[in-house]
Amino acid sequence: MRAEARSADDEAALTYARGVLEAEARAILGVTDRLGDAFLRALKLVRDCPGQVVVTGMGKAGHIGQKLSSTLASTGIRSVFLHPAEAVHGDLGRVGTGDVILALSNSGSTEELLRLLPLFKRMGTPVVALTGDADSPLAKGAEVVLDIGRIEEACPMGLVPTASTAALHAVGDALAMTLLRSRPFGRDDYALLHPGGKLGRSVLRVFELMRTGPANPLVLDTARLSQAVVVMTNTPGRPGAACVVDRDGKLEGIFTDGDLRRLVEKGHTDFEVPVRQVMGKRPRCITPDTLVLTAATQMRELRVDQLPVVDVEGRAVGLLDVQDLLAAKFV
Repeated sequence: MRAEARSADDEAALTYARGVLEAEARAILGVTDRLGDAFLRALKLVRDCPGQVVVTGMGKAGHIGQKLSSTLASTGIRSVFLHPAEAVHGDLGRVGTGDVILALSNSGSTEELLRLLPLFKRMGTPVVALTGDADSPLAKGAEVVLDIGRIEEACPMGLVPTASTAALHAVGDALAMTLLRSRPFGRDDYALLHPGGKLGRSVLRVFELMRTGPANPLVLDTARLSQAVVVMTNTPGRPGAACVVDRDGKLEGIFTDGDLRRLVEKGHTDFEVPVRQVMGKRPRCITPDTLVLTAATQMRELRVDQLPVVDVEGRAVGLLDVQDLLAAKFV
């Protein structure tokens, strides 16, 4: 279908919307050259903080502060958001000795925030101010000032916080990501804090999902086929496979529902034969530290429903079943 021609009003709307994005982009880029010694002092204060990082702000700046606190927490830095109005009604109890305050206010004169400055000073908690006015009361009451400068809002009236909050947001991210870069915090640490959703699944390891203990279907290589079928049937979760091991627990092979069907189709119905005669030898296997995403890819490429999990000595320590991947939403 051919796109309808836009009216002059439509084109004007698009032009204005693009102008908003450009104004916010300019605001963020404009802060780049302002990062200097004050940023490094703020970085050191937060990195060496023995307590937690308390982020506070009112209105739109407060919402940016909540996101900053969440970002810090998600990267292993203990952080809480303190609402300035609630703080004077008991929530100040969230703040303790050794904490650092990150206070966000573009104007630097937010009344609810200024009321907290003497209390923070009395508690001995240093304040890092993120503000657009280095001469504001907030800046004067802070130990460190991250000044984003005077920013023209991307608003027809020049009033609605838009470009300024974009700049505050970006400076907060710059602080959080520089902190992350300077600390020993890897993929496994990140996975521990993100067990749910796509992020958690992307770093999940096989040992967190595999079947172990009574749910790990093991049978000795000297056992009869009938015993292997019993193990496959009676193991909790009914995995549809049995890992065949020697007396030391080392993996020798695997016998699956598919192997059983193929035997029956060929007329081989002697269930007294040793399972080692009919098992799949040298099966593909994985280690407990393998990424589940990698294991899922292997299963798809090999067109198998189970993968034995072995340790460094070749012992069968678990089984990963396609049903486990389905439950964890990997397939």
